Amino acid sequence: MRLLSLALVSALALTSACQKAASPDIEVAALPQIDVPALSEQTMKDVTRELSLDSYEGRAPGSAGEAKTVAYLISKFKAAGLAPGNNGSWTQDVPLIEITAKNVSALRITDRNGEAMSFAYGSEYVIGSYREAPKTDIKQSDMVFVGHGIVAPEKGWNDYAGVDVKGKTVVVMVNDPDFENDSLEGPFGGKAMTYYGRWTYKYEEAARQGAAAVLIIHDTAPAAYGWNVVNSSWTGTQFLAQSKDGGKSQTQANGWIQKSVAKEIFAAAGQDLEKQMAGAKQKGFKAVPLNLTASLSFENDIARKASKNVVGVMKGTKRSEEYVLYTAHWDHLGRCTAAADGDDICNGAVDNATGSAGLVALAEGFAKAGAPERSVVFLAVTAEESGLLGSKYYAENPVFPLSQTVGGLNMDAFSMSGPAKNLTVIGKGKSQLDIYLEAAAKSEGLTPEMEPTPDKGFYYRSDHFSFAKLGVPMVYFEGGDDLVTGGKAAAKAAAEDYEKNRYHAPSDEFDEKWDWSGVMSDLKLYYRVGRMLAMTDAWPNWNDGDEFRAVRDKSRSGK
Repeated sequence: MRLLSLALVSALALTSACQKAASPDIEVAALPQIDVPALSEQTMKDVTRELSLDSYEGRAPGSAGEAKTVAYLISKFKAAGLAPGNNGSWTQDVPLIEITAKNVSALRITDRNGEAMSFAYGSEYVIGSYREAPKTDIKQSDMVFVGHGIVAPEKGWNDYAGVDVKGKTVVVMVNDPDFENDSLEGPFGGKAMTYYGRWTYKYEEAARQGAAAVLIIHDTAPAAYGWNVVNSSWTGTQFLAQSKDGGKSQTQANGWIQKSVAKEIFAAAGQDLEKQMAGAKQKGFKAVPLNLTASLSFENDIARKASKNVVGVMKGTKRSEEYVLYTAHWDHLGRCTAAADGDDICNGAVDNATGSAGLVALAEGFAKAGAPERSVVFLAVTAEESGLLGSKYYAENPVFPLSQTVGGLNMDAFSMSGPAKNLTVIGKGKSQLDIYLEAAAKSEGLTPEMEPTPDKGFYYRSDHFSFAKLGVPMVYFEGGDDLVTGGKAAAKAAAEDYEKNRYHAPSDEFDEKWDWSGVMSDLKLYYRVGRMLAMTDAWPNWNDGDEFRAVRDKSRSGK
């Protein structure tokens, strides 16, 4: 995700996972009955296995692995019976900036007496730049702790109040002040993360405040992932959307520090980290100058590259100028921090070769059933791992107008933990697409339920968000958290094992022993909901009171 307007950020902060009442203009009884053709488990296996091969080098945008990935997906879309989706072309160019940090120094922290501490790049801190500058050099920048780094005028909350951070290095906490609440009650949605809690927002706000650098304190619970994920994601090539000012409006450097590092830094400042973090959760918190300086430097290799979204379409038989959208991201991290065995390819088998395979298998299913009344677009996007850049570019430069896009479904990392009794819906209660999903789930004997961990901010971490913020209703769901075998305990264990041992790591590799039954059950739901949308003339909207309702209403009215 890139920079959002303050107005939109403020609206996003009001989001919660609470169920909202759906508008009554879509009746369940009017939804078409959908027969699901035989969706190919073999296709799911074959495409996932292929895209996970070491020869694809982790499918990084702009790499040789991208060229192989795009060519392979085009061949599979063709074979499935789709037509090129971009005015006769299978691809849409996505202009990116590729920045690779090199010769990164240690992070040097100095107190007023000239005593210095040094922290190693990779193991103790990570850093990068959003600026197109050949070298970044932060010299003795005054450090300030700014709590969660949030400015939310609608909540009367300003962590930067009374402090000037221009040219300084701000130290920031991840997530929101009330993320530890057991309920969804609280100024920032309780345990449900708002956009104010996302690391992307922290950097954006610090840039608006004129800071030279930002260091986010990593803490596994509020970040929702371990340091291994930060390390693998930040120590390789970074991709950014091309900007008119070359990133000059951004901070010079953005990074993370281990919590243990933060403790040492605060101790050197004569401060207790835990006490200051607790204080930062209270309204009225005041920024704390640390009376320390930070120094670091690194060089940047910079290249302009055009990555590609892959676009296939099946034209509708009656309302071909109305579109249903399926999305999944084809990219992953490429080469990343090596594992103990020396493997440095982040293959991204689950994340998201499985979703890319889902696009192909669904296209085959639609072809078997015959073209529906509305057109169906199959969109494999790039640079999701770099901040949803491919979906953002398409949403802002759509091949098919968003005002004519009925709604969509996003697939990101199918669960390999087996079939579940329920279904986990990210953002349940936000739109009338819930009605379609509930009808489809009933056909499969499943119960859609709210996500169990809204504190992890998954709503802001996948490509559906790029379309949602521009008004297009999108469904995003995952395998349930109550497994047929082992129940909730087994589901929790499987999720924790994946997050700890495979997520964004070289070990996310294809496994011939995987159980695909849960995946195929979920894929049937994706087919049913998409086919329902494509076989009606209804226009589902965001529910009354949702923050995206006004955007959609304006889009549909043509004003």
